[in-house]
Amino acid sequence: MRVLVVEDDRSLAEALRKGLTQEGHVVDVVHDGAGGLTLAESGVHDAVVLDVMLPIMDGMAVARRVREDDVHVPILMLTARDALPDRISGFDAGADDYLIKPFAFEELLVRLRALARRGNTPIEEERLVVGDLVMDTRSREVIRDGKNIDLPPREYALLEFLMRHPGQALNRTIILDRVWEYGFDSFANVVDAAILRLRKAVDEGYDKQLIQTVRGVGYRIKA
Repeated sequence: MRVLVVEDDRSLAEALRKGLTQEGHVVDVVHDGAGGLTLAESGVHDAVVLDVMLPIMDGMAVARRVREDDVHVPILMLTARDALPDRISGFDAGADDYLIKPFAFEELLVRLRALARRGNTPIEEERLVVGDLVMDTRSREVIRDGKNIDLPPREYALLEFLMRHPGQALNRTIILDRVWEYGFDSFANVVDAAILRLRKAVDEGYDKQLIQTVRGVGYRIKA
């Protein structure tokens, strides 16, 4: 899952980035409302974690603009205000869920999963299967033919993206867009190198190669 975090508290933003990345998600972070609005409307994120108190444009205004522009990305709003009128204002602005600061990181994960299940994208699937390769996105276990495969966060995110589009040829630009952070200095060989590492982990030692090169396009995973 690709998550946008819009939070001006840089220590909290970094903690969320680190925690979500360790859970296998791709995370973009921005520290003001104007930048948050631009990225939220880019169409590449599966969820937005949006603080209310932001410089330039507050979270309420960001959520309202996102909905006015007909962008349907799920929004989890963060706030230190726990009064009912404040929460109602957030929902009216376009938030899908509300989390009161301070909060446990585990609760944020649960709420993001719930938003994903309510959404219209394939991220609601928690068990992905391609041939004899199985990924459990809750436990982050990857198993092939009964054997556990340990993957670093980047390779895990890459494999998850491929497995959510089985049989589909995905070009390098799309892969970079979905698996690497916004603003990453994108070179095609970065994708190629990650695919090489993933093949070594997933396909080495097996007669059937699941990760395939599509000549002139990019890569796909296919049983």
